[in-house]
Amino acid sequence: MIPMIDWLIFAVLLLMVGAYGVLTAKNGIIVLMSIEIMLNSANISLVAFSAYSSELHGYNDLMGQVIALASITVAAAEVAVGLAILLVLYKRYGTIDVDKMNILRW
Repeated sequence: MIPMIDWLIFAVLLLMVGAYGVLTAKNGIIVLMSIEIMLNSANISLVAFSAYSSELHGYNDLMGQVIALASITVAAAEVAVGLAILLVLYKRYGTIDVDKMNILRW
């Protein structure tokens, strides 16, 4: 079995890649993809903790998998709403560049 620290290092690296994408991307779709990468890093951590908890206690602890599954469904809804918003903004303003979208400012 792969050591837990390897899974956690992988999750932290994914989190950093996602945060970098959110902070530096100008394209709205790239920002949404980066948010999904960050959510998936949290799911990897949950499943890793659950797997090693069940190995430690000797019984199947599926709580991490259940929470990760719920998180995946919430992430799918988040992507659907985000893409719908980006589609409306593209139709209205002709761009999905997040730097040029200052419509929420006063």
